[in-house]
Amino acid sequence: MHKTEEFYLNMGPQHPSTHGVLKLVLTIDGELVKEAQPEIGFLHRALEKIAENRTYHQYVPYTDRLDYVTSMTSNFVYVLAVEKLAGIKVPPRAEHIRIIMAELNRIASHLLWLGAIGLEAGATTPFLYTFRERELILDLFEMTCGARLTYNYMRIGGVSRDITPTFIEKTKEFLQIFRPCIKEYEDLLIKNVIFHHRVKGIGVLTAGKAVALGVTGPNIRAAGMKWDLRKDIPYSIYRDFEFDIPTRTDGDTLDRILVRVEEMRQSCRIIEQAIEKLPKGDVQTFVPLHLEPPAGEVFMRTESPRGELSCFILSDGSEKPYRLKFRSPSFSHVSALPTVLRGLYMADVVIVGGSFDIVLPETDR
Repeated sequence: MHKTEEFYLNMGPQHPSTHGVLKLVLTIDGELVKEAQPEIGFLHRALEKIAENRTYHQYVPYTDRLDYVTSMTSNFVYVLAVEKLAGIKVPPRAEHIRIIMAELNRIASHLLWLGAIGLEAGATTPFLYTFRERELILDLFEMTCGARLTYNYMRIGGVSRDITPTFIEKTKEFLQIFRPCIKEYEDLLIKNVIFHHRVKGIGVLTAGKAVALGVTGPNIRAAGMKWDLRKDIPYSIYRDFEFDIPTRTDGDTLDRILVRVEEMRQSCRIIEQAIEKLPKGDVQTFVPLHLEPPAGEVFMRTESPRGELSCFILSDGSEKPYRLKFRSPSFSHVSALPTVLRGLYMADVVIVGGSFDIVLPETDR
């Protein structure tokens, strides 16, 4: 009879498949993972502490660095929190523009993730396909704010500048191009027999366990829970749009992929409606340069591409936050890794971990 011995393996923090500087301490027996312990903190930049020495306006660019894959949605939750605290009303045109930008960024984020999940299964071509369409979205962002990664576009009380008729025309062109591409991704990757069997049934996370771990977003919807803040606790003007919340039931790696692919279709619906309903008018309401919200506290929740992104601000009545805290979805998703990786083979660690769409900057902050 062969005797086996458990040993430790450090995966990361400088590992191309950990989606950032994440260290996984794996306890393995041969090829079988007995335990997986995540270690974070390699990217800590004191973003929340910095807020205490910046005015409310000055802090907007820092939110870009919270999650560099979806800077628009990071801008969004912060300015919404400040507006709620200070009682600032945003012009209708600015509200519609914010929704367009947030949903475009959702698609861009899911495209990057889908291409990466293909790479982690050994499929190179889907990565090239998804980045082809993602570049079109980045072109739209660059046309609007001059940047392709950290946008610094949203402002307390609106947005930094209006969109042009050319932007609207190009966005409509993108939607026409993009919709058929989603089916292309499905045919190329998800319906591929090898890939399908590779991701089916591994990394299962049940709805009950997901709730206990604080998992949100597509990862909990893949487990069968139909929970999306855009529908359940609507913010901004999401209640004005018609769209569906995709869900699955098995909670495995395949379902996490299928939910995100369908979410891209729903984002296209929202963008089309926002463009169609786009009113004329200002894109920025008057906000004092030295904004001093009343003393008190506020908590704002939004649905980022990764899940619930929340912002808590405690004000002492000065022009700088007394305390600021973000609740990022990736932090909870990292905490779910020990549960979903236990009992898998070493070859499954990369693809199951990647299926949770973790971005480390918003984990460490």
